[in-house]
Amino acid sequence: MLDAGSFGRVRVPTGDQEVAASIHLDETDKTIIALLQEDGRMPYSKLGPLVGLSPAAVRQRVLALTDSGVIQVVAVTDPTSIGFGSQALVGISVSGDLDDAAHEISTLEEADYVVITTGRFDIITEIVCEDTDHLLRVMNQLRTMDCVNSTELFTYLRLAKQTYDWGTR
Repeated sequence: MLDAGSFGRVRVPTGDQEVAASIHLDETDKTIIALLQEDGRMPYSKLGPLVGLSPAAVRQRVLALTDSGVIQVVAVTDPTSIGFGSQALVGISVSGDLDDAAHEISTLEEADYVVITTGRFDIITEIVCEDTDHLLRVMNQLRTMDCVNSTELFTYLRLAKQTYDWGTR
């Protein structure tokens, strides 16, 4: 099971705030994660024997990993195939507190990824929109936020690779 430790830090949403939590992953947790990255729909009856646990025990492990925010089991799509024809990465320079700015930018429904960075931009976000008119509306909304000083838009022409199977360490 998961216990306090120093393996990694994850962000666990708690209401309007996020709290950093230290999570220790043992080899069984890491194997479960790797197997779910290969097949997120693998039944517990198949997953359990692969890691040396009963289906009930592996279910508890997966629930603990999910509840702690270490993993999410989701269906990943190519946004263009389901009606989102315009995607972009936006580099953003902000003023004021970075966490507050990232939180405000995260309120945009179209922002599916928001990260505080170093370098040229303070924050980078991925925006997924239905079309270029929708993208323009979102950019206008973003640029009028008080915390935003400037933006640079990198429009996606084609999705060449998207994977989430980097394993565990």
